[in-house]
Amino acid sequence: MPTRVVQFVIQDNPPARLDKALARDVPEDASLSRSRLTRLLAEGAVKVDGVVVTDGKAKVHEDAAVEITVLDAVESHIGAEDIPLDVVFEDDDLIVINKPAGMVVHPAPGTPGGTLVNALIHHCGEGLSGVGGEKRPGIVHRIDKDTSGLLVVAKTDRAHHSLADQFAAHTVERRYLAVCNGVPDANDPRLRGIKGTSFEAANILKIQTHLARHKTDRQRQAVLFEGGRHAVTRARIIEPLGTPAVAALIECWLETGRTHQIRVHMAHCGHGLIGDPTYGGKRKLSPKAVGEDGAAAAAAFPRQALHAATLGFVHPVSNEMLQFAAPLPQDMEDLITILRH
Repeated sequence: MPTRVVQFVIQDNPPARLDKALARDVPEDASLSRSRLTRLLAEGAVKVDGVVVTDGKAKVHEDAAVEITVLDAVESHIGAEDIPLDVVFEDDDLIVINKPAGMVVHPAPGTPGGTLVNALIHHCGEGLSGVGGEKRPGIVHRIDKDTSGLLVVAKTDRAHHSLADQFAAHTVERRYLAVCNGVPDANDPRLRGIKGTSFEAANILKIQTHLARHKTDRQRQAVLFEGGRHAVTRARIIEPLGTPAVAALIECWLETGRTHQIRVHMAHCGHGLIGDPTYGGKRKLSPKAVGEDGAAAAAAFPRQALHAATLGFVHPVSNEMLQFAAPLPQDMEDLITILRH
């Protein structure tokens, strides 16, 4: 099987552990992420001063000569499928997609095909240099099947490593547009009485809780205040909808990125998203406020009214700040129009 050999020298004042020293000093153009280096260590592909080392905790000295034998990326076990994609941006390192509602991001037992990953393997072809030793796209974040909008995917190990670090450090800008039940306004005294909710300047709602998988329904997330994972969502009203207002177009942004975070947080404060089958509840809009057509459109909306509208991050290679925007999909535009009138 074709291989390449990466050679370099450990620099001054190395970390106490070999795996951390490798991650620090491996050349950037080798495109080897920390997780890939860990696997290569375990596979016996790393030599230090001519001796194979498999223990990532081993000590290493400065000026040690490192040689890593890397097998060329193998074809992915995931099949390529010719599925149309809305490509917002693409270069040798990454691709930004405007995902339609209804598309699953990654194959799973219940959805073995028809996913974004299947489409990307076909679209990118030989442009995938390999992530984790496989010719596959590197998924660094996901959006729910029935949420539309922007998603960045790595095409190389190096890009995957950099983007994953940015998401872990919460430096990626992600803003969503949503249509929620009710109007989350600071003048509503009910909101101020809900644990975990507060308001910041300019009528910005802040929801701060912990989230964890629901004890009895494994498909849901639950709000906790002990245990689970810390989660912070902010939201502001863009436009109240109805006369009087019984819904709102809102902008939400994430300080953390947890599963279903916006959906469960907005439901927690009593403003679940229209169309959300899991967290939206059975709340119905008043025909007196939005008309018979508006009430019917909201009740029949087939998915959570949530769209990943803005995505910003630092390019893994050029270090340029990139920012992308995707307009609202037609179904949300139509919903807002009918609720507005």
